[in-house]
Amino acid sequence: MQTHKAEKEQVRRMFNDIAHKYDFLNHFLSVGIDITWRKKVRKLLAKNHPATILDVATGTGDLAIELSKLSPDSIIGIDIATEMLEIGRLKIKKKGLDSIIEMEEGDAENLKFESNKFDAITVAFGVRNFETLQKGLKEMHRVLKTGGILAILEFSKPKAFPFKQVYNFYFKYILPVMGRFFSKSNAAYTYLPESVQGFAEDKAFLQELDAAGFHNAKQNRLTMGIATLYHAIKL
Repeated sequence: MQTHKAEKEQVRRMFNDIAHKYDFLNHFLSVGIDITWRKKVRKLLAKNHPATILDVATGTGDLAIELSKLSPDSIIGIDIATEMLEIGRLKIKKKGLDSIIEMEEGDAENLKFESNKFDAITVAFGVRNFETLQKGLKEMHRVLKTGGILAILEFSKPKAFPFKQVYNFYFKYILPVMGRFFSKSNAAYTYLPESVQGFAEDKAFLQELDAAGFHNAKQNRLTMGIATLYHAIKL
């Protein structure tokens, strides 16, 4: 149990350390493609017209800001990294969205919300950081309304030759060096490829969603498999 707490603290500390460069590095290292991926999450949710949205592992709030275009009543973004939340709050205030988007410190595996609260729940590039994946997924299932949608955007591993080989080289050798140079963090951009390598994707992750109680779990692989958009509903 103590190990788990230490791991969570390590992740919190790591993201707090890189908070000041997080947005720049996200867009720079993904050549801006991450913006397109978030738009796909918004388009997926659009047909459900969600009034209440929970954005888990919200970081600096990029996905929450994108989802505000759906004109929901409220969006709550939660994260364990307080420095990221502070930057997010400034961005949201600057865009005049602070009446719609709230940023709160919160742990995906111990959500403080009542059951059946949200019409939609999203996670962008955060689910692989959950200490206990099933616990986090079950908590999200609990606070999602019946008929609500869960959308998870996560990095994945390309499979097609030669893109797979080129991407793996970039991800393992170029990205950590550039990430370290700009963020001054040794751990964060070494952790990123390691966490992606260790993440259960494709059918294995769809089975995790089923095990947590979700239905109709599906996936769309994006940009030749660099990322995957998973979605499921609560019946």
